[in-house]
Amino acid sequence: MGMNKNTVLAWATFVMIIVGLSLIALGAFRYDDVAGWGFAAVGIGFFAIAWVFNALKGRV
Repeated sequence: MGMNKNTVLAWATFVMIIVGLSLIALGAFRYDDVAGWGFAAVGIGFFAIAWVFNALKGRV
């Protein structure tokens, strides 16, 4: 069973959401200084890219 482009984009979206959540959790619970804000900002960026991947499903 092969993976088509929509399946690849779905998996990429899922992985990026997991990474984004883990980065936000690191920023919230692990780092209490300015680095925590950076981790959270990068996690939100991962959410934005995952949103774009999800929007591209069926169009590429």
